[in-house]
Amino acid sequence: MRITPQPAPAGPAPSLRQTLRRWFDTHQSGSPVNPADADRIDWLRAVPFIGLHLGCLAAIWTGVSAGALVAAGVLYAVRMFALTGFYHRGFSHRTFHASRPVQLLFALIGASCVQRGPLWWAAHHRNHHRDADTPRDPHSPRMRGFLWSHMGWFLTRRAFHTDLKRVADLAKYPELRWLDRYDIAVPVVLAAAVFGVGAALHRFAPQLGTDGPQLLVWGFFISTVVLFHATVTINSLAHRWGTRRFATPDDSRNNVLLALLTFGEGWHNNHHRFPAAARQGFRWWEIDLTWYGLRLLALLGLIRNLKPVPARVLETAGR
Repeated sequence: MRITPQPAPAGPAPSLRQTLRRWFDTHQSGSPVNPADADRIDWLRAVPFIGLHLGCLAAIWTGVSAGALVAAGVLYAVRMFALTGFYHRGFSHRTFHASRPVQLLFALIGASCVQRGPLWWAAHHRNHHRDADTPRDPHSPRMRGFLWSHMGWFLTRRAFHTDLKRVADLAKYPELRWLDRYDIAVPVVLAAAVFGVGAALHRFAPQLGTDGPQLLVWGFFISTVVLFHATVTINSLAHRWGTRRFATPDDSRNNVLLALLTFGEGWHNNHHRFPAAARQGFRWWEIDLTWYGLRLLALLGLIRNLKPVPARVLETAGR
């Protein structure tokens, strides 16, 4: 439950203008990040992230309706699947193949989650698996405590950087590079679209009791914040609480509650035992909604070559 204090910066910090431009273009050049300053939270650059959370408070004034709750739930579910199925199992671990249009479609949905671009996401996750729960792990609760592993690391100067060397296979697609560079574009479009739908419903279906501001707050701000914190529980809670079926060198654990919240990602010890599998719930009773969704996409011919869990791994899994 701690964020370890960091030494004072030893080099020049980015200017205000550079930081503001990076809100919109993550490839803007600036002063190199000094190693002594890399793990300090960049509060100015984190302003949009903080604003996203503050936007949820507007629910006090907008109120809530059944339609707003449905919008929040649908956008949570669709975007969670894009994150878990494509950002994680597809882009980060290459557990299946998808055509370029399908890949782009789910990259766009994933980009709307406000968890940065697909290259950034995959690069950081690959680094996590390489160094899980060691001093080089970007978000290990063993090393830095719960708050750091949950979101502190996400706001540091080091974390804003995309390690393109780790995702050369993805960086060859210019559309994915664009989404990574302008990672704020899709969330802004989604927010505007949600507001527009709410305004249209207020005009043409006033009996639903919703409007633009209300749908924006619930369908975008609240849904997105809940989505973020559910996703990062796998960094924090799934490395602290749960059961360990496999004696992996990291602290990963299986947690049924987190598996339900994150569509199967909570079977985290399973995943660290064999990250190359598209399935993380190894047993029939381990509910893995992302796996079911991927199977459906495969049946429809939209993806192919889903990588299974090898028999040798299942033989050692026990019950």
